[in-house]
Amino acid sequence: MNLLLIMSDEHSREVAGCYGNPIVRTPNLDALADRGVVFENAYCNSPICVPSRASLATGDYVHRTGYWDSAAPYDGRVPSWHHRVRDAGHEMVSIGKLHFRSADDDNGFSDVRHPIYVVDGVGDVHGLLRTDKRVRTVARGLAAEAGRGQSAYTRLDTRVAETTVRWIREHRNDERPWVLFSSMLSPHYPLIAPKEFYDRYARVDLPRPRLYRQADRPRHPVIDHYRETWNYGDFFDEERLEVGLKAYYGLCSFLDFQIGRILDALRDSGRADDTLVIYTSDHGESLGNRGLWGKSVMYEESSGVPLLVSGPGINPGTRCSTPVSLVDIYPTVVETVCGELDARERRLPGNSLIALAREQSPDRVVFSEMHDDGSMTGEFMVREDAWKLVHYVGYPAQLFDLSVDPFEQTDLAGRPETQDVQGRLYDRLHKIVDPESVNRRVFTDQQARIERLGGVDAILSRDDFNFTPVP
Repeated sequence: MNLLLIMSDEHSREVAGCYGNPIVRTPNLDALADRGVVFENAYCNSPICVPSRASLATGDYVHRTGYWDSAAPYDGRVPSWHHRVRDAGHEMVSIGKLHFRSADDDNGFSDVRHPIYVVDGVGDVHGLLRTDKRVRTVARGLAAEAGRGQSAYTRLDTRVAETTVRWIREHRNDERPWVLFSSMLSPHYPLIAPKEFYDRYARVDLPRPRLYRQADRPRHPVIDHYRETWNYGDFFDEERLEVGLKAYYGLCSFLDFQIGRILDALRDSGRADDTLVIYTSDHGESLGNRGLWGKSVMYEESSGVPLLVSGPGINPGTRCSTPVSLVDIYPTVVETVCGELDARERRLPGNSLIALAREQSPDRVVFSEMHDDGSMTGEFMVREDAWKLVHYVGYPAQLFDLSVDPFEQTDLAGRPETQDVQGRLYDRLHKIVDPESVNRRVFTDQQARIERLGGVDAILSRDDFNFTPVP
């Protein structure tokens, strides 16, 4: 059958009606959830745009592919599900944000429209300077610009939706299955929401971020370093905080509206009954919780993502507690459109989401890692059942029991009563990765790239940016 993958950027699953938010208006996503399965415990494999999208493309972890930071974008070198689908003779179309290296690479698509690649084919080289004590000065503008209006991102999202709708209509009679990747930029920064959608929340009292007061914020050397590097919170006074939250909610509703246009086109084309629809995001958004903004940490609001699947073979109204991650999309696409996985693909870490939705497996382990800007050391997360372990190379670990502490406010690492659980999770982690070895390898690679770029001063002389500009 066909497959439509709709992806957003920086969508916190907390800000979606189908994930329990009673305020935000996301009727199209909620309807998609009602027609299919909601994966309640879905994660990205690296909580920042470029590595997360590389992991999605390859179906593999970034420590195995080398696409581990924002200056190491996907370049077509490692086979993707795009290549697999196209080379099997199917239409493999990308519309919207890719965040890959370049159009000059063979990224596996038969057609590419409205793409966004990384800046200059290199990406965010400032992020290579991970251990330096410095502040990303571009963070200052986020609070100041938040509010009503149009941005280059919302304008492009409108075009992406229009082009996706048109493509579906034009290919309604295709006999061979196709795969369509429609990739939005919202609700990624800037926090500027079109007036119609911002005003839906203008008179609404939105919940204040958790642990927002200075005295309440959790202290951990790695988290403190990120908060100091990306110091968004320094510029959100009470007024700007309220405006920023309303803008983010407005962007989520704007995103939902564009998704609704695409899903309506699919239904009107007569292909809804033979098309698997997947909706997800590349990572979440901290949204002020713990005094953090952006992504790049392993807390649920950052590493967790929304993930909805609807279509043939999916029981409507299903809620699946099995931990899953974005690497599970690779086998889902290939098995849906091409048939069986080949020998190499069977060695990848993912499993078909269709199969995972049928059998609840709460003891399944998912994995995420972070080696990018604001992260002073390698961060490695495993989730099994209700337990979540975060290992920071050279620094204290964190351990949370999400069954009683879903917002991760009580760190249980190192306690006598959790010793067995922590030991078991470390065993599971080490079956996936050797954290210390990978951390050394990443820093060695990043230092070599710093030198090739001319050194620290040469990197600092380059333009800094808060989000990838639209070409």
